[in-house]
Amino acid sequence: MKLAIISDIHGNAVALENVLEDISSKGISDIVVLGDLIFRGPEPRKVLNLLRSTTALVLRGNTDEWITRGIKEEEVPASDFKIMNLERQWTKNQLTEEELIYLDSLPLECSLSLSAEISIHCFHGTPEDPFEVILPSDSVDVFRQRIMLKKQASVYAYAHTHHPLLRYIDGKCIINPGGVGYTFDGYTQSSYAIVEEYAGQLGVSIQRVNYDVERVADLYQQLSYPNAELMKKVVREGVHPYEINQKEEWLAHGS
Repeated sequence: MKLAIISDIHGNAVALENVLEDISSKGISDIVVLGDLIFRGPEPRKVLNLLRSTTALVLRGNTDEWITRGIKEEEVPASDFKIMNLERQWTKNQLTEEELIYLDSLPLECSLSLSAEISIHCFHGTPEDPFEVILPSDSVDVFRQRIMLKKQASVYAYAHTHHPLLRYIDGKCIINPGGVGYTFDGYTQSSYAIVEEYAGQLGVSIQRVNYDVERVADLYQQLSYPNAELMKKVVREGVHPYEINQKEEWLAHGS
């Protein structure tokens, strides 16, 4: 059995279409989506339609919560609060009431089995909190306490950081598929993970998929996205929005 794990699509339907085609070309029909479906992308509704046309098991991420219940001041830098609320409202305006109810109904975690020997626990940030950030550089103890403690599994799949990760701790596999919509590791390709079982053995890999970055950048502009200039740089450079803002501040001060 093969399973594709994708996450952090962020309204980038162009990238999602390419990833879904790549998954299908590998003969994979089972997909888990670890959340962050539509916020900060130019085509949120198209992303939902694409996902709902599949049999994928879809989870809720932190930005999906933002769309349905709002952004709290303490959740983002003060300088970004106003513009991110404009982005949220723009995204929300693209959706129907039924689609908002769908987003709000998504589960935070799921468990499934590839075989009698191999089980997977999936969530966005940690099992308890889709907002919690677990970095690739965090210690073994952090992963044990925040990722692995709640439930016994062979594989733990989490997302949120947009950094692909494969790590083994105590004989267990920890996967972060990275991001479909954009990654924060300096690459402009989408990334996702494949987990497979063959004769009781586990195989795990990270896949990279190209997409038309300039087409997505153009869509931000054409569709009058509220923070188009910043998000165009995010997809073009493969870095976190905060890194772009800090770099521009340094350049403005001659650094």
